[in-house]
Amino acid sequence: MSAFFLTGTDTEIGKTFSACALLHAWRNQGFSAVAYKPVAAGAELIGGHWSNEDARRLLAASSPGFVLEEINPLCLRAAIAPHLAAAEEGRELALNDMLAGFHSLQARAQRVLVEGVGGFRVPLGRDFDSADLAVALGLPVILVIGLRLGCLNHALLTTEAIQARGLRLAGWIGNTLDPTMNRLDANISTLHEHLRAPCLGILPHAADGEAGSVAQHLLPPA
Repeated sequence: MSAFFLTGTDTEIGKTFSACALLHAWRNQGFSAVAYKPVAAGAELIGGHWSNEDARRLLAASSPGFVLEEINPLCLRAAIAPHLAAAEEGRELALNDMLAGFHSLQARAQRVLVEGVGGFRVPLGRDFDSADLAVALGLPVILVIGLRLGCLNHALLTTEAIQARGLRLAGWIGNTLDPTMNRLDANISTLHEHLRAPCLGILPHAADGEAGSVAQHLLPPA
């Protein structure tokens, strides 16, 4: 079993899209693969149950045999910072609960991908954030970089934060948010020069958001 923690340079930069593409790529290689999104903020009432759209997409991209509550055990209704959404519902997010959910998946798939929330340092409780979750898991980190203006600064700052916590950056993925971005190729070259980790792939802009169609652009870490 191999597991990785996937984070992003910001919110709304294609973290879940990239995670789904990775799951498809692993499954195309013959591995069983599952995503784990311990916390999701922003839910819809469907069939009498609250669920998060990103979690549903991760379930669809994972190997069969898993249910939504395993992939996303903590689903908060408001699409705001998780600690604020939890407070509005009178709930408290606990790190141990998040770790327990991960461990329950470990023995059931050859690849487990833990997706964080928002960027690398999003508050989850009074005394811990998503970076603390990554440290507690102790997994190699995959960084998703949203290719748009400002991505270089965000990528380098996030990489520093990851490495400052003693975590290994297993690789990075460039997700093309804006195909008309000025000097897109030059920005990608700069990332190659400055990030001391392998590039796992550059995902093209996918207007339909279908991650399976871009999985061939990734070389997942072993």
